Amino acid sequence: MPVRPITLADLRRYAIARSLFTPTTLPAAIKRLGFVQADPIRAPARAQDLTLRLRVKDYRAGDLERRYAKLAVEEDCLVNYGFLPREHLQLMHPRVAKRSWDAETQGHAEAILNFVSARGPSHPRDIQAHINLGSTRNAWGGNSNATTHLLDGMHYRGLLRVHQREAGQRIYAAAEHPEDERSPQAKADALLHLVLAKYSPLPSRSLGVLCSLLGYGAPQLGSEIKRSLSQARATLPGTEIDGVRWLWPAGEDPAAKRWRLDDELRLLAPFDPVVWDRLRFELFWGWAYRFEAYTPAPKRKLGYYALPMLWRGQMVGWANLSVLSGSLQAQFGFVEPAAQQDRDLQIALGAELARMSAFMGLPVT
Repeated sequence: MPVRPITLADLRRYAIARSLFTPTTLPAAIKRLGFVQADPIRAPARAQDLTLRLRVKDYRAGDLERRYAKLAVEEDCLVNYGFLPREHLQLMHPRVAKRSWDAETQGHAEAILNFVSARGPSHPRDIQAHINLGSTRNAWGGNSNATTHLLDGMHYRGLLRVHQREAGQRIYAAAEHPEDERSPQAKADALLHLVLAKYSPLPSRSLGVLCSLLGYGAPQLGSEIKRSLSQARATLPGTEIDGVRWLWPAGEDPAAKRWRLDDELRLLAPFDPVVWDRLRFELFWGWAYRFEAYTPAPKRKLGYYALPMLWRGQMVGWANLSVLSGSLQAQFGFVEPAAQQDRDLQIALGAELARMSAFMGLPVT
């Protein structure tokens, strides 16, 4: 029998079902995702919490921060900032930053590291009381605390790690990174397959973008990552649809019957792996989703922190949720205005708002 060609509908179903797996434990979900992007905006909760609530059984807003110190998880960089299993740090550390420190900065970093190593997990205010470096010019042209800026740099370079957070504030500890015997090329290959597994299936162009962004997590592996990308494009399974080359991990079949959709409606974080790749979003659903939190209010089309609305394999609209006077407030937009008259959709949306209410611990009004 001839093999049926893989369609865009197959890829869409595969993308949704493999990412929105049956809810599991918090450690298992983070391990399966490989990386959870973080964002400080709460609308109504942080992006990492909004991502995990759909994949962790009985998850509540803030659970990751509350449990972080006891998990084998680290705050660190990959394609952007977030949380990843500790084992993946060996692929990126020792990280060699693109900008080198001068002798004075190096000396300040050594003094801070000696202080934290001797004292144990330390709040930035205690570190600053020990070594106050004044202010410095930040990337936006304003002034910021120089000690805080240096702590960020030490964390990025792998000298410090985030031990836990207190009221959202990082508590730093000295970091230790075990040696990894893998070659730089083997590390680059592993990083590529890590992001491919998280965001698959991907247009070849999008995989290239992700590999460029890996320069944030592993700037010292730039040449190796380029070779990994070239090899992946030549060897990974894939298909071409309407002039777009799609790729996915070896051993997976996007057309397999195991990839099933359900009737549950889900409101997704702007950085959820299902919607993260805006090119893929438009190819799958035929409309452009944009993150507008930093867009001037008069120019917003979807809203400050619009959450894409996924139902039965389609992105039927979006929601903006906010907390006002101790209650969740919700506003909705629909790609097709007639959709809001669909009784089944309204029932599914009500069930999702009930789940969001339990996740936030707040009533919906």
